[in-house]
Amino acid sequence: MSSTRNSAAVTSDGAAWLASAGTYPRSTLALWEEHPEAPVVLPCGSAFDVVSAPSMFGRRMLDRLWGEGPGSGPVAEFRGRMLLFASPGTAQRLPSLLEWEEWSAQGRDEREGGRRGPIPPLLCHGTGDAVTVPAPCGTLSPGRSGSRWLVAPDTRQPWLPGPEVLLWAAVRAARAAVRISIFPPADQGAKVYDVSRRR
Repeated sequence: MSSTRNSAAVTSDGAAWLASAGTYPRSTLALWEEHPEAPVVLPCGSAFDVVSAPSMFGRRMLDRLWGEGPGSGPVAEFRGRMLLFASPGTAQRLPSLLEWEEWSAQGRDEREGGRRGPIPPLLCHGTGDAVTVPAPCGTLSPGRSGSRWLVAPDTRQPWLPGPEVLLWAAVRAARAAVRISIFPPADQGAKVYDVSRRR
């Protein structure tokens, strides 16, 4: 798979990686074989953590990750939230980094460019949490609007960003939100993310 457009399908290796997060990976894979359109609840903390952002802000984070940064790990959209898959331990560390970043911005002068827009609350799911992941086929089900993979897992060991990378993306997304123009960009087409740059 070289790129994603509106949605992407999970490869068999990617499905095996997702299923490895659960207690019974073979059962999960068997379910997906029978019902490739079925979303599944998977535990966080061992194979991955998940950072959930409001859809629009999550898109901005993803744009920063692909436009200026190292790329991303798998990313899904589910019921109005963007799910950014991250390295295990991110859910524990990221909230304190975000808190420090917000606190350190309090005294900066807006005229000096140090002040930025607020970072919306990000939900961090780690050990002891579980998330619903979209169906591996990547299609939008009629009853599940907004459920799809934007960057589908395609390997058994995908590169996953850590807390510092996601903090960087959140801060830049917040700064970009402040500078949004009232004029739409010239190209209104769907974003294309070149996953060959992913680590």
